[in-house]
Amino acid sequence: MTSAASPSRPFQTIGILGLGTMGAGIAEVFARHGYAVVGVEKDEDALARGRQYLEHSTARAVKKEKLSEAEQAELLGRITFTTEIKDLAGADLVVEAVVESLETKKALFRELDGIVGAETVLATNTSSLSVTEISTANSRPGRVVGVHFFNPAPVQELVEVVRTVVTEEQVLDDVTALISGIGKTAVVCGDKAGFIANTLLFGYLNHAVSMYEGRYASREDIDAAMRFGCGYPMGPLALLDLIGLDTAYEILETMYRQGRDRLHAPAPVLKQMVTAGWLGRKTGRGFYTYEAPDSPVVVPDDRTPSADAKPQLRHDIARVGVVGTGTMATGIVEVFAKAGYDVLFVGRGQEKLDGVVAAITRSFDKQIQRGRATEDAKAEVLGRIAGTLALDDLGDVDLVVEAIAEDLAIKTTLFENLDEICKPGAILATTTSSLPIIACAQATSRPQDVIGMHFFNPAQVMKLVEVVSTVVTSEAVTETTRALCASLGKVAVSCGDRAGFIVNALLFPYLNDAVKMLEAHYATADDIDTAMKQGCALPMGPFELLDVVGNDVSLAIQRELYLEFREPGFAPAPLLEHLVTAGYLGRKTKRGFRDYSAR
Repeated sequence: MTSAASPSRPFQTIGILGLGTMGAGIAEVFARHGYAVVGVEKDEDALARGRQYLEHSTARAVKKEKLSEAEQAELLGRITFTTEIKDLAGADLVVEAVVESLETKKALFRELDGIVGAETVLATNTSSLSVTEISTANSRPGRVVGVHFFNPAPVQELVEVVRTVVTEEQVLDDVTALISGIGKTAVVCGDKAGFIANTLLFGYLNHAVSMYEGRYASREDIDAAMRFGCGYPMGPLALLDLIGLDTAYEILETMYRQGRDRLHAPAPVLKQMVTAGWLGRKTGRGFYTYEAPDSPVVVPDDRTPSADAKPQLRHDIARVGVVGTGTMATGIVEVFAKAGYDVLFVGRGQEKLDGVVAAITRSFDKQIQRGRATEDAKAEVLGRIAGTLALDDLGDVDLVVEAIAEDLAIKTTLFENLDEICKPGAILATTTSSLPIIACAQATSRPQDVIGMHFFNPAQVMKLVEVVSTVVTSEAVTETTRALCASLGKVAVSCGDRAGFIVNALLFPYLNDAVKMLEAHYATADDIDTAMKQGCALPMGPFELLDVVGNDVSLAIQRELYLEFREPGFAPAPLLEHLVTAGYLGRKTKRGFRDYSAR
């Protein structure tokens, strides 16, 4: 990220071309920081709307005690409202914030050529159009940059400062310093459709639409998976409804035309929905149905699951077996025992069995210290768990959850043994995150009883479980597993048996795209992380997350996705391969995309 150094040129008067929601918001930001602002609109009606927006926005700030009435009056007094573009003659910086039309923007930049001074910096707030192409309409393209504010501009901290191949370095430095000086976080990137945030965000959103269009999972399950599995503030389909499907379609179409990346070609259903007028919240219907246009309240429609369809336990589950003693297995044992189930776990040595009990004891002790558990609850849970070294002891359990190494040969051998040991009707589940569940199922004589239960780490904390059915899993087993997850206090989402399931299939291509962006020297790792956290409200930036997950783990998942879908865009980024080869695996080796050795 760029430091907040002072600009070398004296920016005093800021011109804003267009006072719609975005332009008026940008005008407010500059006026709030003491700059004289000249706001230009095409006619008196549009000008009145822009003035009204500013009055309402600042009035809200007064109501929230973020501004006094005197400060509001002073702020509004710094803004000159006009319908004459020639009134921008004295501006030191002009920010264009009109409709996303290349020809409209170029016409304005052409007109500005004969109005503003030779040193005036010209900026476009476009979110997807080519800044380079816009700059060619002006006789001095070196003084043209992109300044992509996020909506609402007075609230959102991020601004993407976009350089073209001809942008003068001093202009770039001055604008970046100016943006930092008005309390925003400036990230610098090159001129490519979508810049940082939209390029990474809309590839992910488009992939989610394709997943929904292919009926791989329901809209509710796709959205719940990303909220509870990744901690995202909104699911991708709900977010598209908020953005507007027409806006999303145009951004994807622009990105595809510029980059020819098939993953950015808008999913066909998007075009159908836009044509039908289902644009999301603003029209009251999109992926979801809303109680009225512009309402955030979702109401039931013909795609809403019936309350009568709530999953039921079609199999009696009283005693649970867990195979494994690692971190995931230990978490799963604790989850089931806390929910009131008797749990028998199998390990390969007494020391490992003791380790499970010790880990659960430590977990409870920490909760007791914080007042979240009691000694009685701890004793009760520990009384429900027992360890064994003999796999044969699982003969009378109702469900076995396998949580051993991610090695298909080892897993299939285990399922062969479980098939022989477990009683008829017992459900056999695997926690695999990437291997084909059908291969485990086919190793048994009861493939209809085999299912995926993909818990997320740490299992005691993470709410999500992906319930993964193969083509032969019985409906009763799937329904029982979903109902069981509910009894554990988990959120179950259903999907089919293919690489990545829901979460990893959406998350890792996005992470891979971020690595490709870094690899192309388009932006720094710090700026990419900042853009995604501040521009998209994600809990972690992609490189922070990669270093936490482990680059070796990420590479293995990305390879599985590529092998499954044969999508060229899913091919692992060479830089990711090189880091893994060098042993830079992330935090666990103290070196990944960042160096952690001194931390």
